[in-house]
Amino acid sequence: MNSATVRNLLVRGMLAGLAAGVLALVVAYFLGEPHIDSAIGFEEAHAHGHDHGEEEELVSRSLQSTAGLATGILLYGVAFGGIAALVYCFALGRVGRFSPRATALLLSGCALLVLYVVPFLKYPANPPAVGDGDTIARRTGLYLLMMVLAVLLAVAATLFGRRLAPVLGTWWATVAAVAAFAVVTGLAYAFLPSVNEVPEGFPGALLWRFRLSAIALQITLWTGFGLVFGELAQRLLRPGAVPSRPPAAAATTAR
Repeated sequence: MNSATVRNLLVRGMLAGLAAGVLALVVAYFLGEPHIDSAIGFEEAHAHGHDHGEEEELVSRSLQSTAGLATGILLYGVAFGGIAALVYCFALGRVGRFSPRATALLLSGCALLVLYVVPFLKYPANPPAVGDGDTIARRTGLYLLMMVLAVLLAVAATLFGRRLAPVLGTWWATVAAVAAFAVVTGLAYAFLPSVNEVPEGFPGALLWRFRLSAIALQITLWTGFGLVFGELAQRLLRPGAVPSRPPAAAATTAR
């Protein structure tokens, strides 16, 4: 793949990430923010030992939930879109005989699974008021460790499946690779320390709804990126495969 094509895919990846970020922003604002407000209300109602009401608020909650939220998600979408496009350039043609569109969807699904779902199942997202402020660094480190392990295990499973393919065939090699990934991931779950810092009295339904909204945001982000970037990549790499206007419509336009 020449540098011009890589550059074009990079630009399209960033645009697709921006579009996916807009979709994720809608989900975050309407599904996630109300639960964050409820969690903050719980935290303020149960605060003790300090007069939080007199503390100066550096950034207002309204600004955080609007401009701050939009800036963070859209910048994240552009950044991850560019990185995903570069990974796509490497993966295209190496993961099977898939079309550019199908490769983009496959890559997005794998990224969602490895970068979010696997770490999330061990260390799920928590709203405000859940978690000890003194353990933020430890919890962040454990989450990043789980993410790195998931990426390494996914790469190892892919190489394992490719080695088995000539012997077992593509189908059973894929089954064996997925099973090996699941088993080793389960062992990582068992050996890594657990984190349970939900305060007493915190509503379980609120925690559950917040985590569902966090998953919905990531699904929207990666699915939107896969669909948009897949279509853009398809039009760039295989323009002849994109349906053109019907002959009748073309003749009408020519008149």
